[in-house]
Amino acid sequence: MSDAFVRTGELKDLRSYPQWAQAIIEDCAPAKRRVLEHPIWAMMREGTLPDAAMRMFILSAWQVIEQFPQYMAMSLLKARYGTERGPHLARRWLVRNIRVEQNHADYWLDWAEAVGVPRRDVLSNAATPESGILAHWCWHACDSDTLAAGMLTTNYAVEGITGEWAVLVTRDDIYAYGFDARIRPRAMRWLKLHAEYDDTHPWEALEIVSTLVGRDPAPETVDHLRQCVLNTYVYKYLALQHCMQATASAGSVRAVAA
Repeated sequence: MSDAFVRTGELKDLRSYPQWAQAIIEDCAPAKRRVLEHPIWAMMREGTLPDAAMRMFILSAWQVIEQFPQYMAMSLLKARYGTERGPHLARRWLVRNIRVEQNHADYWLDWAEAVGVPRRDVLSNAATPESGILAHWCWHACDSDTLAAGMLTTNYAVEGITGEWAVLVTRDDIYAYGFDARIRPRAMRWLKLHAEYDDTHPWEALEIVSTLVGRDPAPETVDHLRQCVLNTYVYKYLALQHCMQATASAGSVRAVAA
């Protein structure tokens, strides 16, 4: 039997992927759930997140938002044209989506201004070093690791969990109505895009990674890829914890005009 993987089932059905990929996702589920169950999302949605925590969230996450096209560009360098099917799929997908991520950076800055974090503060990289752990990890994975590991770390794990927490924040439009109607569309564009249509990107990335690795990779390869996903979720959780530690002297978040 050929070791090559070609998806035949539905894109968003985990059963459509190799057993090793299913096992990784199941093994990392508790770490992912810890991120999605973090109280920061409910507080953000309900408008009770302290200003200092929201500011730190915007500043620290910006490092990943701003660098995301660069992560993908580093992966693209490893995807040669006209070689095997996996690198060819990766190349086409990465080229198509890098520009999209640049637009997302613009929308993040709009959100920052709407919650009272000036654009100049975001661009000055005013976040603390501790908050940049996820960005450093993503850079390392895409720069120094394999194409499969880099894409699994960023385009599957980071994008996937981002889409899910965006759904939590935007649910029922409670958060949206905290903004004045004049700035609401601009303030919510980043969140709405990730909550509504970005959910296909992680699955597409998982399909590409499965194609790159094949149906029956070596156990050490699977262990390494599992650690890539796990590290992403752990570092995201630590970043959220760091945001919450910045709440000592803050009041609740309010939406303000840019």
